[in-house]
Amino acid sequence: MLNQSARLDHLFHALADPSRRAVVERLSRGPASVSELAQPLAMSLPSVVQHLQVLEASGLIVTQKAGRVRTCRVAPEALSVAERWLSERRAIWEDRFDRLETYLSDLQSRQAASPDPANPTSKGEQS
Repeated sequence: MLNQSARLDHLFHALADPSRRAVVERLSRGPASVSELAQPLAMSLPSVVQHLQVLEASGLIVTQKAGRVRTCRVAPEALSVAERWLSERRAIWEDRFDRLETYLSDLQSRQAASPDPANPTSKGEQS
């Protein structure tokens, strides 16, 4: 669990930066060279390389060097770890909301079945 927690920490840290999210977004359309990734970003090539190193260390991307060109691609298995964690949290909250909805519905049914005699505007009370 601790290892998974550290992995999630790295993933979310890597995705916390808008430039790195832009790189992941671009790579979701297919592999790209470092220079292609740097082109739309308003930063120096060494800064882009630093961002790529963070993404690679988190496991979100993998790089491969062929001659002088380094090509990057998304590692979808890393995204599935974050997706699984988020799905588990979503299921927990959906269950909680379902139980709250049931409780509120039951409470509303009980209130409708036994009107409050002190409140003349309550349901079940006729004028």
